[in-house]
Amino acid sequence: MQEPQWSRRALPAIDRSMAPIDIFLVFLVNLIWGFNFIAAKVGVGELPPMLMTGIRFCAIALVLFPLLFRVPRDQMRAVIWVAITAGLLHFGLLFIGIARVGDVSSAAVAIQLNIPFVTILSVIVLKETIRWIRIAGIVLAFAGVVVIGYDPQVFSYIDGLMLCVGAAFAMAVAMIIMRRMRGVGVFVLQAWMGAITGPAMLALSLVFEDGQVQAVADASLLAWAAVAYTAFCSSLIAHAANYRLLQRYPVTLTAPMMLMSPVLGIVFGVTLLDDTLTVRMIVGSLMTLAGVGIVMLRERRIAGTAS
Repeated sequence: MQEPQWSRRALPAIDRSMAPIDIFLVFLVNLIWGFNFIAAKVGVGELPPMLMTGIRFCAIALVLFPLLFRVPRDQMRAVIWVAITAGLLHFGLLFIGIARVGDVSSAAVAIQLNIPFVTILSVIVLKETIRWIRIAGIVLAFAGVVVIGYDPQVFSYIDGLMLCVGAAFAMAVAMIIMRRMRGVGVFVLQAWMGAITGPAMLALSLVFEDGQVQAVADASLLAWAAVAYTAFCSSLIAHAANYRLLQRYPVTLTAPMMLMSPVLGIVFGVTLLDDTLTVRMIVGSLMTLAGVGIVMLRERRIAGTAS
């Protein structure tokens, strides 16, 4: 089978030292995605998950519709694959999974499996190198997330958890494809994700869900605010910033930094939803932050040595 043309292209140049603006973007993305766990849980509490996902992406497609025609012809296949993996598969599986799990922290743990998934894929597919200190940082960060989300009752909603794991793998595949793309604007990519994912999720909702009309009629302003947040903050801002980072830095550097988002999700859960702050949450959060710190400091040290 012939290898897709986009996969043979040279990778975009990699900066070895992260610019201050990009460090800011790392924290901004984590902040937005951390709160996104709360918004998603609120939204699927009132709207069927496929319906909510469809509405979210249709809104994005409408806002960015003029950009649909600005894709380089030789990148069209890659754009479609990103739309399918990062949009239809990732968000479809994630929102259905969140609706089925017992708590947000369990979903947050499962979705962070995209970090080891994308690290393995980046080494195999992109031939990126990763040394033992950064591996140790990734393991420590992920172990902290597991400590945060460990729940003895997890097997009572294992189906929802496995859906979140599938969503994590789909996003890992999308990140590898995005790393190879060239000449595709970030909002152009978001426009195509909306155009493909939105109608597809609405169609799936018609087949597999019921009560959509009543749910839309009864949805509160808080639920619609959650939909707007997931569409315009999580997608247009956070995913746009993450795409910039993927284009400029190795996947093995950028992906582990996003492990701060579940820690922030726990903080939002405690402060906004009156979740109980436990020793497990504190220890896990410190482990994750330490692991991310190791990854970032290791990269800066390598950059300083190279210069």
